[in-house]
Amino acid sequence: MAEWVRQLLTVTDVFILTYFLVINSSYLVLIVLASAEFVHHLRRVPFAGHEETYRSPLTEPVSVLVPAYNESAGIVQSVQAMLALRYPVFEVIVIDDGSSDDTFERLREEFGLVEVPRVVPDATPTRGGIVSIHVPRDRPDPLVVVRKENGGKTDALNTGINVAQYPLVCMVDADSILDPQALLSVAKPFSDDPVRTVASGGVIRIANGCTVVAGRIVDVRMPGKWLPRVQVVEYLRAFLLGRTGWSRLGGLLIISGAFGIFRRDLLVEVGGLAHDCIGEDAELVVRLHKHLRRQKRDYRIVFVAEPVSWSEAPSTFRVLSKQRRRWHRGITEILSKHKSMILNPRYGRIGLVAMPYYVLFELLAPVIELAGLILVPLGLYAGAVDARFALMFIAVAYGYALLLNLVALTVEEYSFHRYHRWTDLVASVLASIFENVGYRQITALWRVMGMWSAIRGGKHVWGEMTRTGFQTVQTQPFAAKPPEPPESRARQDARAESGS
Repeated sequence: MAEWVRQLLTVTDVFILTYFLVINSSYLVLIVLASAEFVHHLRRVPFAGHEETYRSPLTEPVSVLVPAYNESAGIVQSVQAMLALRYPVFEVIVIDDGSSDDTFERLREEFGLVEVPRVVPDATPTRGGIVSIHVPRDRPDPLVVVRKENGGKTDALNTGINVAQYPLVCMVDADSILDPQALLSVAKPFSDDPVRTVASGGVIRIANGCTVVAGRIVDVRMPGKWLPRVQVVEYLRAFLLGRTGWSRLGGLLIISGAFGIFRRDLLVEVGGLAHDCIGEDAELVVRLHKHLRRQKRDYRIVFVAEPVSWSEAPSTFRVLSKQRRRWHRGITEILSKHKSMILNPRYGRIGLVAMPYYVLFELLAPVIELAGLILVPLGLYAGAVDARFALMFIAVAYGYALLLNLVALTVEEYSFHRYHRWTDLVASVLASIFENVGYRQITALWRVMGMWSAIRGGKHVWGEMTRTGFQTVQTQPFAAKPPEPPESRARQDARAESGS
């Protein structure tokens, strides 16, 4: 082999080793920042004032938007959980985006829906027309179900924004189950700082393996299958700790469409969610940063670690591959669409820190990972690097990552202690190992495929994920009494009668 080839392999392999050292160290910094935020949060919990927020007539009402497409398996439990939220005044708007299964029929049967006439304003642009609007006939639930022509998730959410009647809108996936206090907690930044707060995101956890009673998670357990177990660890590191760290830095770029709350007037101001980007939730946050920075407005976009939305994770490689390709295609499209912000001092820490980070360590990470799996063994074979270097690469790329997972598990266990069984903790540790052996490599391949799909262009589709539904326990007449139903509607009626 030519000498110049060996030298090129040596330089490339050293670059890859350095890259993994820097990216894993950056994750460690985010975990440390998140840990500091958790310590601050735990000290503040006894004085958080959630009860005062719940009882205050000044707490802003919220419209909860639930886009649904072929969500028959879990839609009823999910809506039950949302109607059971502890919040003074809210409504749940389910947007059935032309489902081909019995999603709407299950909702109609469970809640006794009837069609009502309603004029919907064109506040944000939509494509699929509204077919009908429905509300419960005999129940006082603050529920609205909108049937529309299929137009994709973005179109469904924009329709929900148009139908919403309250100043705050919360976007929640149809397969999600929210903790009873979740909405109250994620909306609290708007009560604490109503002038500056424009958006707030909450934690996403995996519901596979958990038990649901009356629309609530009552028994938290690790999933029975290893594929969702690995995703539990992945979500913990990336979604809970990573986003908490970025929020503390003031550089949060992603609020998951599975659980985020926004000011409706600003959503209308920026034209709603974009139809030309498959990562519509993250693109919206970036566009809000861009819009508000250009106007030189003082604002806050925050991540709250306390509220929890439980979501069903893919349990098969086929479904997981579609999800990861879609996610990375979204990141590619967002960074390409807003490339003028990257390294632009006009956008402050968003343009100078957050977006360059996402280019280097989110967008390009799977490319570098796959390159390392090819070039390091090739360099070892060609004599460009020695066995000591190869072991160092494994230690930095995968040993360091495993250490980060274990640190993340320790921080979560100390701060929130969601999993109470030793068997679940052992499964978490084993899942941390399995994530770095096989799982990371195949997801890197899927992510590169998603990037390539974005580069060459193609049709945007709302990918269908096969749901298995939540593990539910049917309550019997003489069984232990389930959690009491929400008081929100009763409180609304009481307020109306008292004139407050």
